[in-house]
Amino acid sequence: MTLPTEFHLRRARDLIDARYGEPLELDDLAAAAGFSRYHFAREFRSAFGETPGGYLSRRRVERAKDLLASANLTVTEICVLVGFTSLGSFSRRFTELVGCSPSEYRRRMVARGGPPPIPGCIAMAWTRPLPPAIADKQPEGPRS
Repeated sequence: MTLPTEFHLRRARDLIDARYGEPLELDDLAAAAGFSRYHFAREFRSAFGETPGGYLSRRRVERAKDLLASANLTVTEICVLVGFTSLGSFSRRFTELVGCSPSEYRRRMVARGGPPPIPGCIAMAWTRPLPPAIADKQPEGPRS
């Protein structure tokens, strides 16, 4: 029995969702789906309506919005945490998708009120992977 193409593409999309903050190359995503890079890019766009790179940057901006609204981190720290390597490209893509700059978005969220910001050191610790020695000792959680 052959699995449908969408099944394989979802594996790559799940990889983006889980590891959006890490450098992800088209070859890595194509390998997760079991396709060549060019076939993968065409099929991904056909199935999800955007390129793998577009989906990845949109996912990063979504996470950045959460952090801008809830964490006491600089825009530059958030830019790096969500996986962008350039503050300029982060700000440009953020503005393109959200309609305002990251700083303006934060000002708007603060003006609305809401929960107190999470201290930056806590937010950074949440996003930092565990060292291998500690990760190996962690109990397995429930599988979803």
